[in-house]
Amino acid sequence: LERGAKPVTNFVKNLSALSDWYSIYTSAIAFIIYMNAVWHGWAIPMFLFLAILRLSLNYLIARGWRIQWSIVPEVSEPMEHAKEDLTVSEKFQLVLDVAQKAQNLFGKMADILEKFKNLFMWVQPEITQKLYVALWAAFIASCFLPYRILGLGLGLYVGTKFFLVDFIFKRCPRLRAKYDTPYIIWISLLTDPQLKERSNATVSRRVRVINLFVHFGIMFLFLQIQTTGSRIYVGSSAPTGISKDEDTSRLHTTKKGNFHEIFNLPENERPLPASENGWRCCLINRDKKMPTDYIRHGILYVTENYLCFESSKSGSSKKNKVIKLTDITDIQKYKVLSVLPGSGMGIAVSTPSTQKPLIFGAMVHRDEAFETILSQYVKITSATSSNES
Repeated sequence: LERGAKPVTNFVKNLSALSDWYSIYTSAIAFIIYMNAVWHGWAIPMFLFLAILRLSLNYLIARGWRIQWSIVPEVSEPMEHAKEDLTVSEKFQLVLDVAQKAQNLFGKMADILEKFKNLFMWVQPEITQKLYVALWAAFIASCFLPYRILGLGLGLYVGTKFFLVDFIFKRCPRLRAKYDTPYIIWISLLTDPQLKERSNATVSRRVRVINLFVHFGIMFLFLQIQTTGSRIYVGSSAPTGISKDEDTSRLHTTKKGNFHEIFNLPENERPLPASENGWRCCLINRDKKMPTDYIRHGILYVTENYLCFESSKSGSSKKNKVIKLTDITDIQKYKVLSVLPGSGMGIAVSTPSTQKPLIFGAMVHRDEAFETILSQYVKITSATSSNES
């Protein structure tokens, strides 16, 4: 993509160099030629002649001539030779890097398209109204003024703004933020996520007031039914013959069966209340070389004595992972990619049976899971050490 867009990026760089007066002599000559062509009505022939000249130079370059027609000198970047044999971790890192660059590129393109869409769809009426008035003014001028005068005025405006006004605004950002109307309109245009945040901020203020009334209403209803609550509770209690433990055990089942049967654990080993539904994550076992064993998607649970990972793939239970809490030598928060912002969404667990720590990554509720696992780990290890002493 970078190589394919090189002609366009070079053209934009040269235009920016002309506007910034990177080369004073080149910009001055271009300004004089442009203004003279506009004054005599030769603007369109001039642009056509430049296009023919560019194609002619490209033909000579294709024939082997060394011609460099650029205001900004091109800097040759060192070429990195691609490795032929990449490890699985290097391939995984490469995929993430490419995905991040693609996400940034398409994110910028989406922001530009959303701004144009919001401009033409009257999402921000105060901004679209300026465009509407400008179009009416241009339409009326085109009906009464000769096209030669219109072309002359438009050409002089474009040349003055490109060579002089933009140069002053770039050197004085305060003047640009105050008087550069196109720049102000473009900055004021909002993308869809920004509009959503603004609407949410407005709605949240209204919701706070409504929540106050709802809260007092709930408190009043609670006081009304408090006297009859005990009778309702007795009437809706569990059927006779079912103990409390048997009733709660029904909650601790997974999609593949009973919890203790899947992980081959005693029946009293059940997920803690904080991990009753588990945490969706992916297990990264860096000791493995095969892609199917390197990364597994599934759900992580923590019981009173074990850390259990249930693989989402159907088949043998060997895909699951059971780690005894007392066997863990270290547990800490982990960031899979150091280049990404934030504190990451992973947990690293070290055991004597693994050379590298096991990574439970892509956890949306990472901090909640880490606090639950760490507190249970400290509780079990403390109890074990006290019993041994």
